[in-house]
Amino acid sequence: MDYDSIVVGGGHAGIEAALALARLGFRTLLATQNPDKIGALSCNPAVGGLSKGNLVREVDALGGEMGKLIDRSMIQYRVLNRSRGPAVQAPRAQADKHEYQAAARRALETQPGLEIFMDTVVDFIVSADGRRIEGVVTERGRKIGARAVVLTTGTFMEGRIFIGEYEASSGRLGEPAAVGLGTNLRARGFPVGRMKTGTPARIASDSIDFSLLERQDGESARPFSFDLDPDARIERPDVPCWITFTGEETHRIIRENMHRSPLYGGKIIGKGPRYCPSIEDKVVRFPERGRHQIFIEPEGLGTTEMYLNGLSSSLPEEVQTAFVRTLPGLERARVVRPAYAVEYDYLDPLALYPSLESKLLEGLFVAGQTNGSSGYEEAAAQGLMAGINAALKLRGAAPLVLTRSEAYIGVLVDDLTTLGATEPYRMFTSRAERRLVLRHDNADSRLTPKGMDIGLVDHERWTRFEAKRDSIEEITELLRSRKIPGDAQNAPPEGSPLRPHIGESLAKALSDPLASIDAVLPYAPELGGKPAEWVERVALDIKYAGYIAKEERAAARMDKMETLKIPPDFDYGAASGISAEAKEKLSKIRPFTLGQASRVSGVRQSDIAVLMVRLSLGKR
Repeated sequence: MDYDSIVVGGGHAGIEAALALARLGFRTLLATQNPDKIGALSCNPAVGGLSKGNLVREVDALGGEMGKLIDRSMIQYRVLNRSRGPAVQAPRAQADKHEYQAAARRALETQPGLEIFMDTVVDFIVSADGRRIEGVVTERGRKIGARAVVLTTGTFMEGRIFIGEYEASSGRLGEPAAVGLGTNLRARGFPVGRMKTGTPARIASDSIDFSLLERQDGESARPFSFDLDPDARIERPDVPCWITFTGEETHRIIRENMHRSPLYGGKIIGKGPRYCPSIEDKVVRFPERGRHQIFIEPEGLGTTEMYLNGLSSSLPEEVQTAFVRTLPGLERARVVRPAYAVEYDYLDPLALYPSLESKLLEGLFVAGQTNGSSGYEEAAAQGLMAGINAALKLRGAAPLVLTRSEAYIGVLVDDLTTLGATEPYRMFTSRAERRLVLRHDNADSRLTPKGMDIGLVDHERWTRFEAKRDSIEEITELLRSRKIPGDAQNAPPEGSPLRPHIGESLAKALSDPLASIDAVLPYAPELGGKPAEWVERVALDIKYAGYIAKEERAAARMDKMETLKIPPDFDYGAASGISAEAKEKLSKIRPFTLGQASRVSGVRQSDIAVLMVRLSLGKR
């Protein structure tokens, strides 16, 4: 049982890593504890959202699978932040959890060169000098050789769940933890820590009074994947979500039982997600808030279970039932699955290169929650990059490292490998310096050429991409060349935002904040035959051209530092003029470039200036 590569774990990171390696021509084994749980949406039944939707589209643009999976399984689609600027808008879709899992498993099982194997990995096989990985050891004693291994254990590595006084070794409720690997990694000198996350209770829909809830319907669905025409109709059912609120009685029950929470009783030592806190955390941290919004989301078409988004908890089951029934519409709610917290081992991502390869063990790549991140989308993005770079490693080629100015994926990986993770990392639009450029609608223009160069984008998709690129150029040229008429019959009426722009190009008029693409379309009826998403994208690029140019100038300065590589063996201790704190931090993290060094906490601009001079002298 020897392979070119082994992927450990069948979650969202593992799916992308395994498919990338197999599609790039390497015989790959996906080792998972339970093939029936491949692609499980362990927490919320949705994919995408603010910045996360951008990640999904970037994964797809590079040749990944997540966008296709959600297109096949969505049961509601919305674009969030419609009322705000394009830089912070993003698609989100509710998923049929079981159909998503089935689609993920089909993708893996039908992929040539990829095999699935049911067992638990508990240790690594390493070379005689201890520097290079050579395979894995499983719980049943199998030794499987490989030249590259991608570790994506999610919440299962030494996982432990908590529900009030109850606790058990488990990665998900009812599923055993992967015991042994975390202990062995510690023994091998890996920087292993503990993190905590949680999930809310699921309740039966037939126990809900929907007349007391606020209904939230979806929009006309657009595909996540660039493989489909953007105006294509997603032939999937559209199911509503619902909104309710906690109240003072909810909070009273929680406060009176706080001593029974393992989170506040000292049983859990791992740091939880700051931006997705449990309801206990919300009550403690925001005592002035009289209520908290709760989204009730369907788990799928073939089940009556509903997900209580915003009500994560680790309180005892009877307490959960009591406070759930204080919410309007849920007075007779029947809990099908209790909420719980899960604590698990993770590896400090500071011990990784920007390629996601371990600095301690050559050929080992790490992705997903094992790196201290949270979220399906963050996991899939890391899994894809780890799979790509493991394949490039096997080819003997340089790794693919996306910069912060190229993709949200670049921001994600750079943050993890430069700043580390002391709490579950979550992607936000505010983390991206170029968020006006890194929109979800242009991810293919930014990344599909890279996917083509690597080999993940096939000829058919590349042909479609080139046709789209040509069409976008035609739309842009038409808007720049077509003038707004001034004759009495065709001129914009009085009060129109286009009236002050008579005689100017449509593109010039669009730069006016008051002018919309809808106002311009009557003067360019040819655009009616183009996909609306393409027209909107060109209009946004024109409208925000000044801001985009400003971002590009800043990115050019940043990219200049990113191109200045730091030798892996650079001696920071011998570099006079650099502060002692900077020497300590830089020696530990071993940044890949000067740009990455500049983002290390505790490193000052004066340290970077000295480092730049020394690197330039060394280069000459």
